[in-house]
Amino acid sequence: MDSGMPLADRLQEICRWSPDECRRELPVVLPQLISFYQHSDTWTENIRVLNIFTEMFLPHVSLNELERSVFPQILPKAQKLFDGLIYEISRQASSLSSQNVQLKTSLRNNLQTMIQCLKALAACVHHICSQDKLVSLENIQSLPKSLLYVLRAAFAHCKESDSVYCGRLNLVSDLLQAIFKEAVILQKQLMELLDRTDLSSKVSEMETADLVSVLHSVLDICKVVSTMDHALHANTWKFIIKQSLKYRALIQSQLRHSDIINGLCDDITLSFQSCLQLAEHMKSVETPEMTDQKLFQKTVKLCRFFANSLVHYTKDFMPFMSPSCNRLQDLYLQIHSQFHPSLSAKCISDAHKNEISSVFLVAFDPLILQLLPFSPFAESVLNERLDLSPDYTFPKCMLIINIMDKLPSLSEDVILMWCSGNGSEKESKRMSIFRALFQNFTLCYPELAMPLVMQEGLAKGQNGTNVTFYEYVCVRLCVFITTLPPSCFAELERGLLDAVLGFSMLTSLLAMDAWCFMARYGTAELCTHHVKVIACLVKNFPGECHQLSHVTVLLKRLLFLMAADHQVDFVKMFPPQEIENLTIWQHLSLTALQNPLRVQVKNDLFMAAICQYRSWVSAGSTLGDLRQLNNSLSALVTVCNSSDPLDKEQQSLVSEVIGELWPLLNINQILSEPIVQQTFCLIISVSVFTIQTLEAALLMQIVSFLSSLSKESPQSHVQLAMLEFLSALGKIFVPHEVQPAVFSKIASLFSLLLSDKSWIVKHHALEAFTRFAEETNHEDVVRQSLNTEELKNLVVSFLNKIVTTEEPETAKFERLKNEKHMLDAFFAERTARRVEASSVEPSAKRARLSETIAEQFSAHANSVEKALANMRSLLQDSPAPEWLPEKLQNIQAILAALQESCPPKNLT
Repeated sequence: MDSGMPLADRLQEICRWSPDECRRELPVVLPQLISFYQHSDTWTENIRVLNIFTEMFLPHVSLNELERSVFPQILPKAQKLFDGLIYEISRQASSLSSQNVQLKTSLRNNLQTMIQCLKALAACVHHICSQDKLVSLENIQSLPKSLLYVLRAAFAHCKESDSVYCGRLNLVSDLLQAIFKEAVILQKQLMELLDRTDLSSKVSEMETADLVSVLHSVLDICKVVSTMDHALHANTWKFIIKQSLKYRALIQSQLRHSDIINGLCDDITLSFQSCLQLAEHMKSVETPEMTDQKLFQKTVKLCRFFANSLVHYTKDFMPFMSPSCNRLQDLYLQIHSQFHPSLSAKCISDAHKNEISSVFLVAFDPLILQLLPFSPFAESVLNERLDLSPDYTFPKCMLIINIMDKLPSLSEDVILMWCSGNGSEKESKRMSIFRALFQNFTLCYPELAMPLVMQEGLAKGQNGTNVTFYEYVCVRLCVFITTLPPSCFAELERGLLDAVLGFSMLTSLLAMDAWCFMARYGTAELCTHHVKVIACLVKNFPGECHQLSHVTVLLKRLLFLMAADHQVDFVKMFPPQEIENLTIWQHLSLTALQNPLRVQVKNDLFMAAICQYRSWVSAGSTLGDLRQLNNSLSALVTVCNSSDPLDKEQQSLVSEVIGELWPLLNINQILSEPIVQQTFCLIISVSVFTIQTLEAALLMQIVSFLSSLSKESPQSHVQLAMLEFLSALGKIFVPHEVQPAVFSKIASLFSLLLSDKSWIVKHHALEAFTRFAEETNHEDVVRQSLNTEELKNLVVSFLNKIVTTEEPETAKFERLKNEKHMLDAFFAERTARRVEASSVEPSAKRARLSETIAEQFSAHANSVEKALANMRSLLQDSPAPEWLPEKLQNIQAILAALQESCPPKNLT
């Protein structure tokens, strides 16, 4: 070939050669073509030379020669050519318009050049694939890197075309589609080639690094095409997973496992959201289009493919999954936070729910199962410092339940790992699975308050039953307890006790239910042991608090589960006749005991309560400790609640106690002192049991006191105690001599409490008024109580079970979420206070007054009281002197000053 001939003429001459001429002239022409290609300044000439090489000379070049002297020469220039084309097109595209014909032609020519470049590169790959033998990776070392670079650039340009062409996409859409099509063909051929390649017999570090680089480059392409084409996207991931597993032993330590896991998780999330959007759209239209349904099914299957890929990859590279455990957990939480039964789930049809569950979500079961023995995953799930989105609390609770369902199939070591926490400074602090369950269950306030209804699956072939979220968790926790090895029971007991002592009432109730199940499922000796331990805890509790109320409920329930002979032992261990044991027996139900033990305990407890009361009275009543009185009254309430009625002597003693206590109550104390409020509520409860024997004067005194107290807006629990007494009044006949005064006050009390702003007081008022109205013979009181049309309508609606206002589900959910934020803040503050208080030295107890000073106060008070009584007698026999009113005012002022300087207590 004449070297002096112009380039265009020389290339034209070469194009007329036959295959034999090309093979014969190859040693001479190939270096010239490469030189022309490398030194050419125009894209057109570059593409022409590249096409001539691939079409005419490539079939005659050996594989070894291609890698040694051809690919390293032409592929870097092809990358540079492609970059230059994209840069020039992007620069021109902003000015593209149908009127600017020259610019349009130029831009379309450049796009055509991109297409020709992709075709030429595809021809190179096709030539190598046409070889029958396996190709070693070292023989095509430079090919994958350059081609993957070009592919990523081509796909990215197509993906960004909307923004690049600024609304003029219609002018070039045909060429962009052709570019995408040629890029897909090139990628498919390249993956086929790489799938057929093999590593050399002696694998070098460079070969391994090249293979890893190829997989990472394909991963980058996967991120670009994720929203462009489902089939392309899936095939790209399939290649990554297959090659990773094929060369696992060589490359596992060099792969970016976190990037691969994150990519799969992102694609699962994206495709799942597409499923939900399609299902939500089809739910909102009357007649969904068949194309939407087909697209939905295709997208669900894509979700399943990604999920299965994640399962397989995770299984084979488990030792390298430690950095990805949080991401895997987040994927589970994110998916399940958007799907039924989550309250945040989109509204889709049951058919679509079932299809998503049966096709896609089932893949999470094997994923979780294979992660369970992996300690970093346990650290991630049970890490108490892990901050979760509020939307993730419910799915986190469901994840823990799912784990509990699967743990029994694994070894005891794995179960023990999940059931035992750690406090090591080197490791992140990990909770036990029990504590994690209770903690996350507490955070599911909206799901518990709605309440959320779930479907509990039964045996195969049977329909599921609807259960509340609480019941769902409780049943699974109890089932898990039955499978625990003995080595886990100490941690179980610790977790249950922590939950019982927690702030959340529902979480405490869940722990109690599980504890009672454990007591029934276990041995009688285990139940007895727990009862004795908890009784000792109650006996030694430092004071009144919500934890004590929770523990005493548990103790009361467990007592019912004890064997009869063990109940006898319990009574011997904590004799009810001993006053120090009143702190235990006041919280128990005597109906749990078998006869004749129940009667014996009732009588012993009654006498102990009366002795405690008399001890308090002998201390001077107003100077005694109210806890002593409250223990006595609580024990009396327990006795009165017994199924065995009080005998006449016992009834007489109780009536005497009530008659002595009511005059000591003071409204100011009840409003300001919590311990006096407790005393008031207990006196009310005991009074209810003796209401049939109340004298008219005492009945009038009680009703008048309640009437005066109600006008001061007392606390809700005080109002509830008042309602307990008012309800019981329906059982008695009010003596004629006090009916006018008593009836008006009862009616006024009911009217006031029925109109209360607190929903709980109003509801209890409706219940109390209904019971009173059903039982009383004094119908005038019922009529007087409903003194307005509003109250009449309120009671009628309650009796007819009519809901006056019904809150929409969405509004209710939002309200409950706001309430949850407030409760979380409250509990966090209470916890912080408790931690702070535990680190502070307790203040010294206030010293009691010496007996001498107390006696002096008593003597002076008795003198004043006696003098005033004498003066009252004189006034009955003779008129008062003129100066006496002024003197009495001065005395009253002195008494008021004295009262202000003393603690405002009558009972303490």
